[in-house]
This record gives sequence, C-alpha cells and structure tokens, in this order.
Amino acid sequence: MTLGAIGLAGTAPPIGTVEWVRWLWSVTAVRVVVAGLIVVAGAVISKFLVRLLGRTVARRFQRQSVAQTVLGLLRVSTVVVATLVAGSILGLGIGDIVLSVTVFSAVLGIVLAPIVGSIINGVFVLADNPYEIGDMIELEDGRRGFVDDITLRYTKIFTLENTFLVVPNSSMRERDVTNYSAEDERTRLSIPLLVTYEGDLDEARRLMERSARGVEEVIEGGPDIRIGSARYPAKPTCLIDAYADSGVRLVLRFWVRTPYKIPRVESTVRERIWEHLAGADVEIAYPHQHLLFDENSGQARVALEDGAEMGLDDGEDADGATTRTESGVTDAGPESSAGRSPTE
Repeated sequence: MTLGAIGLAGTAPPIGTVEWVRWLWSVTAVRVVVAGLIVVAGAVISKFLVRLLGRTVARRFQRQSVAQTVLGLLRVSTVVVATLVAGSILGLGIGDIVLSVTVFSAVLGIVLAPIVGSIINGVFVLADNPYEIGDMIELEDGRRGFVDDITLRYTKIFTLENTFLVVPNSSMRERDVTNYSAEDERTRLSIPLLVTYEGDLDEARRLMERSARGVEEVIEGGPDIRIGSARYPAKPTCLIDAYADSGVRLVLRFWVRTPYKIPRVESTVRERIWEHLAGADVEIAYPHQHLLFDENSGQARVALEDGAEMGLDDGEDADGATTRTESGVTDAGPESSAGRSPTE
C-alpha cells in the first residue's frame, strides 16, 4: 500500500483480508474507478447481447426497421442499467438520478423538444409502416432513393444521385411520400403525345403500342394486373385522352417490372415512337397561329419578289420608307401614305 492511498483513506490499512477490502472500498477513488469499469462493461455486454439475440429478434419481427429498433433499445437499456449501478456505487440513489435527469430535461426542454418530437414521430412511422428498409420512395420534391435506415429520430435515404439524405421523422410524416416497392414493384407509366387531326389516328395508336412492346423491362402482355378491386390490361395500351386545340392528345400506358430505371425506359419508348412515326401518315402537332384581317384591321400591302432583286434594289430613305424600283411597288412611310389612293 502506498503512502498516497493511506493518506487518502485517512487511516492505516488493517491487517485482515476482509478488513483490508472494506478499508479499500472506503477510498473514493477506488469507487470511481469501479463505477467507470461497470459502465464500460455495460457497453461491452450490450454489444454482446445484440450479437447474441440479433438473429432471434430478426426472426421474431419480420420488418427489419422494427428489429433494428428493438436491438437498439436493448443496447441502450443495458448501458442505462450499468449507469444506474455505477451511480449507486458512488452513493447516488435511483431517486437522485431520476430527479437530476428531470431537472436537466426541464432546463433543456426547448432544446430537446425537436428531438423528442422526432422520436415520437419515429414511433408512428414504425407503427404505420409507410415504407421499409430497401423500399424505393419518392419525396414530394421529386427526389427518389432507397430507404437505407429507419431510426426513432430520422430516416436515411440513399438517393439515385449516390448521396445520402437524412430526413427527420417529424418531416417525413408531414410530407407526401410515394412508395414504389410497398406491395407490388410493377409500375404503370404514361407518355402523352399530340398528333394532328389530319393524320391516321388508328395507325398512330397502333405504332405507339408497338413502340413500347419491344423495350426491356416493359411487360408486353399476360393476365390483367389487379389494383384493389380494379383490373388493368398488362399489355401497352394507347388511349385517346382529349381533343385539344392543336390536335388529338393520345396517352400510351404501359407497365414496367421494376421502378428502378424509369427515366431510361421512358426515354427508350419515346425514341422508338419517334422512329416509328417518321414513315407513317401521322404528324406530331404543334401550335399554329393564323392572322386574320378584316375591314377594321386597316390595309396590308404585300409584294412578292425574288430574293436577289430585294437584296440589290431595295433602298431606304431617311423617313424609314422602303422603295422597290424593280417591282414597281413603292411603300411610303406613314406620312406620305395618308390620303393616297391605291392607284397612285
């Protein structure tokens, strides 16, 4: 026994073993070291319990997110119990520890409120099961990704841009989330197309359906796909959506097996539609404008000439009037044209 320990205890070490242990336990530094070792042992035991009970919990709970949450609570509970035991060794009772935590939580209530809110929302997310780890989801801002982890505080999403997106559960419950992998991975896509009224409408619909049938990942046929109480044809189908101002709007609907390559599949189908319509009696419509003049619109003087003559013989005077000498037509400015007859 060193002189420092003897001085710290305040008394000389006894002769017997039991008395010596009691005397050593009365040293405050020894109790602090033992308490720290108990906390460390609790952390090690928590990891051991997670590894030991991991498979059993995973078989008990089919959902991976719930299994991970249960294992996380088991680890935290083990560390908390070890901390309480360490506190009792240092002379702190359970009531003192609870009172200290209560006072601390009351003081930091404003700071802890968002975290507590996220934890409560995390419980609702796990209970409602709007998505699961591995599902492909789309947020209301258009970002898509795979759910990588669900905790009581946040949801981690691995986006298609190879980045991680961490969203608090309170925010996830307030926004619209589209789940592409919830029940059935098959997804129906729609591609609109506007064709002119003068083209062959039946041929346009037939070519659009054929354009989707030869694309990878597109379901070409088979039994109807059931959604709730309704059934929809599995093969690509082109329908007339509306009679628009500039043409007939067609909509091509088709199903894909998995939602993981939607942009590439849509691009391939559009490319095939463009190729098939190139040699058909079908024209893609675009907006046209017709300008009509009546007796209230004034006069419009038009002269048709060859480009070479216009380039060589056109001249412009100081008032901005343009004169074409070869055609015999003279367009005067606003000042000179007032009151002139058409024969002048």
